Amino acid sequence: MDDFNLHNKSIFVAGHNGMVGSAICRQLKKFEIEILIAEKTELDLTDKNAVSAWMSKKKPKVVILAAARVGGIVANNSYPVEFLLENLKIQNNVIETSFQIGVEKLLFLGSSCIYPKFSKQPIKEDYLLTGELEKSNEWYAIAKIAGLKLCQAFRKQYGCDFISAMPTNLYGPNDNFHPELSHVPAALLRRFHEAKLKNSKSVEVWGTGKPRREFMHVDDLASAAVFLLQNYSEMQTINIGTGEDISIKNFAKTVKEITRFKGKIIYNDQKPDGTMIKRLDVSKINYLGWKAKIDLIDGLSATYHWALSNEIF
Repeated sequence: MDDFNLHNKSIFVAGHNGMVGSAICRQLKKFEIEILIAEKTELDLTDKNAVSAWMSKKKPKVVILAAARVGGIVANNSYPVEFLLENLKIQNNVIETSFQIGVEKLLFLGSSCIYPKFSKQPIKEDYLLTGELEKSNEWYAIAKIAGLKLCQAFRKQYGCDFISAMPTNLYGPNDNFHPELSHVPAALLRRFHEAKLKNSKSVEVWGTGKPRREFMHVDDLASAAVFLLQNYSEMQTINIGTGEDISIKNFAKTVKEITRFKGKIIYNDQKPDGTMIKRLDVSKINYLGWKAKIDLIDGLSATYHWALSNEIF
């Protein structure tokens, strides 16, 4: 299939206020396009009739589905119904309506948690559904798997140019910095910052610190999303990541340096480590011509200063 031209297209970014959606909107402003957005007060994405009416009126040519109910381990364990049901509703409504109104291209953004807990490393796209999921976030993972499979189903049955991409762990501006519902980067930035303000002697980090994780700045994801809209049209999902991982112990040390916390780091090995290593194989998107550019220390520092300037904590 020929490269897809974004110029002069109207693009609906579902979830524009979130970390991912807002980054994508910033990226799209570089193009001669109309960015369509809808505030939650204007459009409830879990309401099928509302989604159908709004999209039928706006008639976007391209849809980027970045809207989702998201959160860390605590949130997933506490609200399994919401994480499964709300995400299924959002995905089904936007994807089905996109087909009904003749959207030219749709990008569905998932999460690396869709892959089996004990995947070989690095994780290739074809490892999907080859093993059991991580129990702590299976509700969200199952919803995301259903979303990418729905895109594949529309492509198979109707020839729709619907694609899906699976980002690695993200951080950046507009992240959720809630002390209990956030992911690792935002949670640790907040924890170390608050410990510094209180002159605490130590900061507790869950687990042993041995697990390794891959973290990517959301602006890199945004550039990858636009790149894939223009250059990718296949049935199989595609990974987006840095291709590099770091131990939680070294990550915590990095956050400590960035926030200038002077105390000790204490690892609570009574808390779960989760999967010991998790890194995406990004050879496929690299081969197409895209690579992550933002250094981890630079990205975390910028995120920390963004949070401070916006009085997030």
